[in-house]
Amino acid sequence: MSALETVNTFMRCIESKDIDAAVALLADDVSYENMPIDPIVGREAVRQVLDGFLQPAQEVDWRVDREWQIGGAVINERVDRFKIGDGWLELPVAGFFEVADGQITLWRDYFDMGSYMSQLSSLTS
Repeated sequence: MSALETVNTFMRCIESKDIDAAVALLADDVSYENMPIDPIVGREAVRQVLDGFLQPAQEVDWRVDREWQIGGAVINERVDRFKIGDGWLELPVAGFFEVADGQITLWRDYFDMGSYMSQLSSLTS
Protein backbone atom coordinates (compact mmCIF):
# COMPACT_ATOMS: atom_id res chain seq x y z
CA MET A 1 0.00 0.00 0.00
CA SER A 2 1.30 3.48 -0.82
CA ALA A 3 1.50 6.18 1.84
CA LEU A 4 -1.61 7.82 0.35
CA GLU A 5 -3.51 4.53 0.37
CA THR A 6 -2.50 3.94 3.99
CA VAL A 7 -3.77 7.37 5.07
CA ASN A 8 -7.01 7.03 3.09
CA THR A 9 -7.63 3.58 4.60
CA PHE A 10 -6.97 5.03 8.06
CA MET A 11 -9.50 7.81 7.45
CA ARG A 12 -12.13 5.32 6.19
CA CYS A 13 -11.63 3.34 9.42
CA ILE A 14 -12.20 6.55 11.39
CA GLU A 15 -15.37 7.26 9.40
CA SER A 16 -16.71 3.79 10.18
CA LYS A 17 -15.66 4.24 13.83
CA ASP A 18 -13.52 1.09 13.60
CA ILE A 19 -10.89 2.17 16.10
CA ASP A 20 -9.13 -1.20 16.14
CA ALA A 21 -8.59 -1.15 12.37
CA ALA A 22 -7.50 2.52 12.47
CA VAL A 23 -5.01 1.94 15.29
CA ALA A 24 -3.58 -1.09 13.46
CA LEU A 25 -2.33 1.35 10.80
CA LEU A 26 -0.35 3.36 13.39
CA ALA A 27 3.26 2.71 14.39
CA ASP A 28 3.80 1.73 18.03
CA ASP A 29 5.50 5.08 18.69
CA VAL A 30 3.21 7.23 16.51
CA SER A 31 3.01 10.93 17.37
CA TYR A 32 -0.48 12.45 17.02
CA GLU A 33 -0.36 16.23 17.14
CA ASN A 34 -3.35 18.55 17.18
CA MET A 35 -1.66 21.90 16.83
CA PRO A 36 -0.91 23.61 19.22
CA ILE A 37 -1.75 20.94 21.85
CA ASP A 38 1.04 18.73 23.18
CA PRO A 39 1.65 15.56 21.12
CA ILE A 40 0.01 12.29 22.04
CA VAL A 41 2.62 9.57 21.65
CA GLY A 42 2.02 5.86 21.25
CA ARG A 43 -0.60 3.69 19.65
CA GLU A 44 -2.57 3.04 22.86
CA ALA A 45 -2.65 6.73 23.83
CA VAL A 46 -4.00 7.59 20.37
CA ARG A 47 -6.59 4.81 20.74
CA GLN A 48 -7.91 6.49 23.90
CA VAL A 49 -8.12 9.89 22.20
CA LEU A 50 -9.89 8.46 19.15
CA ASP A 51 -12.37 6.67 21.39
CA GLY A 52 -13.04 9.92 23.26
CA PHE A 53 -13.82 12.04 20.23
CA LEU A 54 -15.62 9.38 18.21
CA GLN A 55 -17.91 8.16 21.03
CA PRO A 56 -20.35 11.11 20.97
CA ALA A 57 -20.68 11.03 17.17
CA GLN A 58 -23.43 8.97 15.60
CA GLU A 59 -21.80 9.47 12.19
CA VAL A 60 -18.36 10.57 11.00
CA ASP A 61 -17.57 11.94 7.55
CA TRP A 62 -14.10 13.21 6.62
CA ARG A 63 -14.35 14.89 3.22
CA VAL A 64 -10.95 15.30 1.58
CA ASP A 65 -10.87 18.25 -0.81
CA ARG A 66 -7.20 18.01 -1.81
CA GLU A 67 -4.43 15.52 -1.11
CA TRP A 68 -0.80 15.12 -2.04
CA GLN A 69 1.77 12.40 -1.54
CA ILE A 70 5.45 13.26 -1.54
CA GLY A 71 7.46 10.13 -0.81
CA GLY A 72 6.28 8.88 2.58
CA ALA A 73 4.50 12.15 3.40
CA VAL A 74 0.80 12.77 2.80
CA ILE A 75 -0.81 16.19 3.07
CA ASN A 76 -4.53 16.70 2.88
CA GLU A 77 -7.03 19.51 3.13
CA ARG A 78 -10.31 18.23 4.46
CA VAL A 79 -13.47 18.90 6.43
CA ASP A 80 -13.94 16.58 9.40
CA ARG A 81 -17.65 16.20 10.13
CA PHE A 82 -19.17 14.60 13.23
CA LYS A 83 -22.94 14.14 13.66
CA ILE A 84 -23.68 14.85 17.31
CA GLY A 85 -27.30 14.90 18.38
CA ASP A 86 -29.37 16.65 15.72
CA GLY A 87 -26.52 18.57 14.09
CA TRP A 88 -23.12 18.34 12.49
CA LEU A 89 -19.83 19.66 13.82
CA GLU A 90 -17.85 20.68 10.72
CA LEU A 91 -14.16 21.43 11.10
CA PRO A 92 -11.82 22.48 8.29
CA VAL A 93 -8.48 20.68 8.80
CA ALA A 94 -5.07 20.64 7.17
CA GLY A 95 -3.51 17.25 7.87
CA PHE A 96 0.06 16.04 7.59
CA PHE A 97 1.03 12.38 7.84
CA GLU A 98 4.32 10.51 7.63
CA VAL A 99 4.16 6.84 6.68
CA ALA A 100 6.95 4.25 6.90
CA ASP A 101 6.65 0.53 6.21
CA GLY A 102 2.87 0.79 5.83
CA GLN A 103 2.32 2.46 9.22
CA ILE A 104 1.58 6.06 10.13
CA THR A 105 4.44 7.39 12.26
CA LEU A 106 3.24 11.01 12.47
CA TRP A 107 -0.28 12.46 12.29
CA ARG A 108 -0.45 16.23 12.63
CA ASP A 109 -3.66 18.25 12.20
CA TYR A 110 -4.02 22.02 12.01
CA PHE A 111 -7.46 23.47 12.80
CA ASP A 112 -9.22 26.24 14.71
CA MET A 113 -9.74 25.02 18.29
CA GLY A 114 -12.15 27.90 19.01
CA SER A 115 -14.44 26.80 16.18
CA TYR A 116 -14.32 23.20 17.39
CA MET A 117 -15.13 24.12 21.00
CA SER A 118 -17.98 26.50 20.13
CA GLN A 119 -19.61 24.00 17.76
CA LEU A 120 -19.21 21.16 20.25
CA SER A 121 -20.71 23.29 23.01
CA SER A 122 -23.76 24.21 20.92
CA LEU A 123 -24.33 20.57 19.89
CA THR A 124 -24.02 19.12 23.40
CA SER A 125 -25.85 21.72 25.49
